[in-house]
Amino acid sequence: MNTADRAPLIAIAMLAARADGRTDSAEQAAVDAVVKKMGSPDVSRLAEQVAGGQLRVADLAAQLSDGEARHTAYNGALAICNADGPANADELAFLDKLRGALGIEVEPLAEIHTGTPAAGPLDDFILQQAILTGALEILPDSLANIAILPLQLRLVYQIGQRHGQHLDGNQVKDLLATLGIGVAAQGVEGLVMGLFGGVARGLLGGLAAGATRVATGAVISFSATYALGHVADQYYAQGRRLSRNDLLALFDRFKEDAKTIYPKVESRIRDRSGSLNLQGLLAGLRGA
Repeated sequence: MNTADRAPLIAIAMLAARADGRTDSAEQAAVDAVVKKMGSPDVSRLAEQVAGGQLRVADLAAQLSDGEARHTAYNGALAICNADGPANADELAFLDKLRGALGIEVEPLAEIHTGTPAAGPLDDFILQQAILTGALEILPDSLANIAILPLQLRLVYQIGQRHGQHLDGNQVKDLLATLGIGVAAQGVEGLVMGLFGGVARGLLGGLAAGATRVATGAVISFSATYALGHVADQYYAQGRRLSRNDLLALFDRFKEDAKTIYPKVESRIRDRSGSLNLQGLLAGLRGA
């Protein structure tokens, strides 16, 4: 990558994190990952300029050298805006503004999602979380996969909230256990407790019993997370009225869809893995 692109890419990432007026730990971890990917330069001056409102998206976009850099800027901003949950109205407005400034056409989700109608922010959030769990599988750090289950739990929890559901530990536990998703590694309990506090006490009480371990491999984790998110979306949208057989059938169907999507996003998964800050991600999960 052209070294001249580093500063505008980092600045755009910082602006994305502040798009809704606040930067939480998950968004900061995502920004830190971008900085690390750029070689960990000193960004204190950029941070001051962003905080002071001195940098404009249009000016930063104009500084990028080529199409690859512009797509990198947009994909990075998209991941950051979705880091703490589905992008809200302010974040979506920022992404629209950024896309216009970059002059790019983002690959339509309708094409990624096997020809379905144009997808919305929740669909994109599910895809981003699936990409993230797939990226974790590629990391050489043996601790990386302990973050997968907490990310999947957070995904279900946030989707439930999106549909106005007030979830408790048993409800989340039952959905994941029905789909055969269980505790993958030692150390997950602490992260889950950090995510959900008292809710997790009911969650961890029986999750592993009778449930399979989270399978290894980027394509499998990507597919499981993608399917889980879409099953949860339909389940909570229908007021938790789907039967066990319905849930399993949906899970299998969405896993098959994910396997066809995976080749189209494999390069994004590898790019995400290369920019991941594992310690920052784990810290963000504990502080979520």
